[in-house]
Amino acid sequence: MDTRTLGRTGVQVSPLCLGAMMFGAWGNPDHDDSIRIIHRALDAGVNFVDTADVYAQGESEEIVGKALLGRRDEVVLATKAHGQMGEGPNRQGNSRRWLVREVEDSLRRLQTDWIDLYQIHRPDPAVDHEETLSALTDLQRAGKIRYFGSSTFPAHEVVDAQWVAKERGLSRYVTEQPPYSILVRGIERDVLPVAQQFGMGVLPWSPLAGGWLTGRYRKGMDSSTAPTSSRAQRIPARFDLSLPDNQRKLEAADALATLADEAGLSLVHLALAFVLRHPGVTSPIIGPRTMEQLESQLGAVDVVLADDVLDRIDEIVPPGTTLATADAGYVPPSLADASLRRR
Repeated sequence: MDTRTLGRTGVQVSPLCLGAMMFGAWGNPDHDDSIRIIHRALDAGVNFVDTADVYAQGESEEIVGKALLGRRDEVVLATKAHGQMGEGPNRQGNSRRWLVREVEDSLRRLQTDWIDLYQIHRPDPAVDHEETLSALTDLQRAGKIRYFGSSTFPAHEVVDAQWVAKERGLSRYVTEQPPYSILVRGIERDVLPVAQQFGMGVLPWSPLAGGWLTGRYRKGMDSSTAPTSSRAQRIPARFDLSLPDNQRKLEAADALATLADEAGLSLVHLALAFVLRHPGVTSPIIGPRTMEQLESQLGAVDVVLADDVLDRIDEIVPPGTTLATADAGYVPPSLADASLRRR
């Protein structure tokens, strides 16, 4: 595979990043099989692997750690922190207290001395950016992490964090990991232009829209015939076909599948090639659960979509449009808590 530069870091990464969320109890509980999938991706030229502490409560990190024994130096390794890890109010979030502790747990699970890219999984309204960035800067200076990034930050939070880093003389987020697919195009309005302005690498998660863009979802399907998965059980709002938002996704996915057929492509390749095409995107994160799923995705790096195909995609899902609000990945507290909207 060719490589792309990760933001302005100079680090070269493959145009596809292997996401490890589905390795472990959340997807594939067979560690040996998961390791084989990771090794196949590395052998195919993928040199970028992304996981998170919260994926199956550390099990994904443990699997990745075992898979990279003897191959660590060839891999740009990314993980994340923020989510609840075990019991207790302080075993989560973006505070210095938690990050300094949790990075050590991730290093142990990953069986490595350093993390190439340590990402803050979601914003934390209870914590100032200065608190988080100063802790991350200290971890970077200590050699425990090389770079750090954000994940699913609204555009204004990205801008605010960049300003705080500059004003306080701290290292900055060099990447953003947002949701982005043909069905989830909201970041085209703000996050992608902002990331480009600040020279940030962009690592879209769920470029296949959580499975909606694999060809499994077609018109005529209802809740009784829809595909089942552990992800659908964890976040039903994104998959329940009785919801109007998901009906819109179903219609779009069906139209996109027809378009892919007409273009002589699999829907998987169409969807990944679309995300890869955006000039602000560095590496979409693919998240296979099986070897078959991995093999079906690797070839997307060689697909170049013609302008007429891209125009058809824009007709099905207009630029800047996210069809289902639950797919945005983050709900600001002002929308989730009515008391913050009323006097």
